[in-house]
Amino acid sequence: MAGYLLRRLLQVLVTLFLFVTLSFFLIQAQPGDYSSFYSLNPKLPPEVQSRVRAQFGLDRPLGEQYLLHLKNFATGNFGVSFSHYPQSVLEVILERLPRTAALFLTATVVSFYAGFFLGKMLAWRRGGWVEYSATISGVALFTVFTPWFALMMIWLFAFKLGWFPLGKFLDPLVWRNAPVSANQVFGYMLFTGAAIAVILFLAMLLLAQLGLRRRGWLPAAVAIICVASAVIAWAGSGVGYLALDILKHMVLPIATLTLISFAGTMLLTRNSMLETLREDYITAARAKGLPEKVVRDRHAARNALLPVVTSLVFSLAFAVDGGVITESVFSWPGMGLTLLDAVLSEDLPLAMGALVFVGLLALVAHAVADVLYVYLDPRIRYQ
Repeated sequence: MAGYLLRRLLQVLVTLFLFVTLSFFLIQAQPGDYSSFYSLNPKLPPEVQSRVRAQFGLDRPLGEQYLLHLKNFATGNFGVSFSHYPQSVLEVILERLPRTAALFLTATVVSFYAGFFLGKMLAWRRGGWVEYSATISGVALFTVFTPWFALMMIWLFAFKLGWFPLGKFLDPLVWRNAPVSANQVFGYMLFTGAAIAVILFLAMLLLAQLGLRRRGWLPAAVAIICVASAVIAWAGSGVGYLALDILKHMVLPIATLTLISFAGTMLLTRNSMLETLREDYITAARAKGLPEKVVRDRHAARNALLPVVTSLVFSLAFAVDGGVITESVFSWPGMGLTLLDAVLSEDLPLAMGALVFVGLLALVAHAVADVLYVYLDPRIRYQ
């Protein structure tokens, strides 16, 4: 296993090197350069244009620019963002990435558990109006035009019913005299969510070791206690109303992403589960007289989980740039909207840095999916 991990790491590094190289030469092959945004001004004299090119390092030979690009990538120096000057590209990415991660991680986790559970049950109890109605609804949600669906969510729940804000990250009126910044409050919220997730994970492990995990009320009780403790802590912090305002703005984007992702996970799980139920080891497990629940969960569902996990890992990797549509509709200032603005404003350093970052996440996701296969399917062994 250790040898396989080393080989996969080497493959990731080589692929990342080729990706960075290809991205650099694709940018170089396009007409103009980074300085075109400034040098197209006819009022700039030639000496100023030359100075601008020198500041960007564009007066150097192509080979020297390429080596400098590799050095900057290795050190995390992607340059300064044109549209967010004087912030660096890395600073902009680190500021916007948590906002996108909060949306997509929450929506992905909820949709994964709900979609896998419902898809498993639909395949196990195939036939009947429940399966047909759920399948038709899942297909409709999975193939829906995302911008239209997001606008309908805004129209119904924000405009007509007035339950949630129309969009944005926060309400300026609520934050007018706020004692802390929005990034600080959002950071505390992410820390709270991560702490709850870690506590729940450790509690599940402890209950499994004690043989109490099958008692459904215990995990639910632990989750309720964790959430209630967090709510009490925020209520007494003095900035709970600010966190509540951000949460209100997160509900509609998360609900939209969850419904669409949930449908895809449910359909994929159902199809994978139907294929698994035809395998010989399922027939053998039933022939042994094992309970139907054991056959379903430990034999069929576990093997049907492989393509679902692959889809989950890859969706997390591409969530950074996949949120362009959702974040644009809801005006959510995450990586998706930042990428769109960078392209529209010709902020090439920011677009290039985000592209490389997405490529790195995709490569890591491939490696993580391969390793997870070993633990999900005992038939797989890497040498």
